[in-house]
Amino acid sequence: MAEQTDAPGAQQFIPPQADTLDQLRNAAAGCRGCELYRDASQTVFGRGDEGARVVFVGEQPGDMEDQKGLPFVGPAGRLLRKAVDDAGIDPAHIYLTNAVKHFRFELRGKRRIHQTPDRVHITACRPWLVAEFSRLHPELVVVLGATAAKALLGPAFRVTRQRGELLPWPASAQRPEDFVRVPVDSAGTVADAPAAQLLATIHPSAVLRADDQDKAYEGLVADLTVAARALTR
Repeated sequence: MAEQTDAPGAQQFIPPQADTLDQLRNAAAGCRGCELYRDASQTVFGRGDEGARVVFVGEQPGDMEDQKGLPFVGPAGRLLRKAVDDAGIDPAHIYLTNAVKHFRFELRGKRRIHQTPDRVHITACRPWLVAEFSRLHPELVVVLGATAAKALLGPAFRVTRQRGELLPWPASAQRPEDFVRVPVDSAGTVADAPAAQLLATIHPSAVLRADDQDKAYEGLVADLTVAARALTR
């Protein structure tokens, strides 16, 4: 599939007065910010509580997520839930989302084969991610894989080099100014976002593709254990 060269972006589809994640989720259902909506079954927005202590950001929904309309409900999601448990992170305190909200795929016969989002898709969908973070106040952001890292930290960031390291958030973001001010009431009052941390690691789908899945899984759990320890400080 050839790379797309332009897209109007999601900003025009985000209600300026949205006060809740539910309002953002409802608006995202009508997003036409890039061409991916044409083939995907539906928008797959984030899920979890606005008060979540940890926000996980992945790449994009997969085939099962596209069908169910929920993030991380396929094989990679099941593996992530196991890794979260093994690392000692309370699943009740997490929010799950993706950098790109529509499933990008190539049709081969009746099978829909995952296609990595292009830069234009990441850029077009980024306003939804910024809008989500405006309603979230996590203590920790966990970036899963290269696409999520590009969306939040910029194209120069390499997960393979800095995985498992705790970085300051939002200071480590490509554009920290997008994340430093958050609303505090329905009247439009804003305040500085509380200081938080960010940790990057591999996407759970990379574990499923690895030649040595046990070793790859151990690495993922080790990274998430660093995250779990950061939450207890």
